[in-house]
Amino acid sequence: MIKLKYFVEQQAYGVCTHLGEKLGISTASIRLYFVYLSFITVGSPVVIYLILAFWMNIRRYLRQRNNPTIWEI
Repeated sequence: MIKLKYFVEQQAYGVCTHLGEKLGISTASIRLYFVYLSFITVGSPVVIYLILAFWMNIRRYLRQRNNPTIWEI
């Protein structure tokens, strides 16, 4: 059960965790505000969340592409 919880937190809440670390805010409060805003504004933060998640994955891909390891050369 702990492995499942860790997997869900890493995959589903990665953007919230990243924002919390960058801004120095508790990750739990960011997640809570995200859920509240999603209900109040009928899902528009979900679109923003998906855009941020896509952007984070593109940045990771570009970093790996610019700095290949010895096995990828």
